[in-house]
Amino acid sequence: MKRKKSLWARSGGEKRKQGKPERFFDYSLFFVVLFLVCFGLVMIYSTTAYTSSVENNGDSFYYVVRQGIFAALGLICAVIISRIDYHFFSRFAFFAYIVMLIIQALTPFIGSGAETHGQSRWIVIGPLQFQPSEISKVALILFLAYVCSRTVKSLHSLAGIGKILIMAVPMIGVVVMTNLSTAIILLGITFIILFVASDRYKPFLAIIGVCVAGMVGGLLMFPYRVGRITAWLNVETDDSAYQIRQSLYAIGSGGIFGKGLGQSIQKLDYLPEAHNDMIFGIICEELGLFGAAAVILLFIILLWRCMIIANNAPDLFGALLVVGVMTQIGIQAFINIAVATNFIPNTGITLPFISYGGTSVAILLCEIGLVLSVSRQIRLER
Repeated sequence: MKRKKSLWARSGGEKRKQGKPERFFDYSLFFVVLFLVCFGLVMIYSTTAYTSSVENNGDSFYYVVRQGIFAALGLICAVIISRIDYHFFSRFAFFAYIVMLIIQALTPFIGSGAETHGQSRWIVIGPLQFQPSEISKVALILFLAYVCSRTVKSLHSLAGIGKILIMAVPMIGVVVMTNLSTAIILLGITFIILFVASDRYKPFLAIIGVCVAGMVGGLLMFPYRVGRITAWLNVETDDSAYQIRQSLYAIGSGGIFGKGLGQSIQKLDYLPEAHNDMIFGIICEELGLFGAAAVILLFIILLWRCMIIANNAPDLFGALLVVGVMTQIGIQAFINIAVATNFIPNTGITLPFISYGGTSVAILLCEIGLVLSVSRQIRLER
């Protein structure tokens, strides 16, 4: 985005304080995110109305109300954070990283929430239940953005890049033990932030090799993860591929314009996690190819606006913050849609801003607040 001289500079500053520059605020990004959140609430109600009324004594609004509360809190936090200078948060970069590293390491032992394949991924404190890995993503982004911006000269060498990578490995390591999909996102965030901060390319070829080897090791450590690959390769016959088959049935039956909002058949206890990991399949069934393409287009616009802000950020710290958030949203959206369409093996990743999950939507909105905080520091000169 080309910076231009402000109208104030040309008019002599009437009606404005002398020396106060015009600042940028990305309303396009804000309204795209707001639309995705509202659309998500509509789809969550459409997907859960029947099952919610059965499970909660006729209360068909149970899930959408819970999601709406977290979304409202997240939007309030996003607005507040957007008004704070993003440099303020750099003071807590190391502290947040260490605290979340400790909490993430303790989660398998102190977690008392929902368990998946024997691995506890949730922490319950009274009425509050949250997934520490969602907060760990923010802590890692903040930490890497701060460290890389302070040591950018050392990133000219493989040794310097390796030091930063080693700092991120503990967080990725403790997460991979319980949640491989989230570990992949953390790894992607680390790789992209380092790649953007460095002016070297060859060292990253070696890093890719190490990452691939680590991912293979993470798969082989747990038999159920290997089973997911087997199910992916034999989706028509493998009993473990039931969820993906139902998702493909939903996508195929939607056609071009879908069956209509609320008219899904697969959500009636046929498609597991229809309101969560597999909500894209229901979008395709009810709104068809047209609705699916519109959702993908909105995510592309969101990522494009983030890229514009990163390119025009006042400093490297702000740019890397935005790059980290952009990477997280992009990877999550890609993995969720790819899983629903059987493009990659099944893994539990929510569709940002749309899938059910209070912790996820609230934290994502806080991250958007960080991005908007960076956008507010961009000075426009016309």
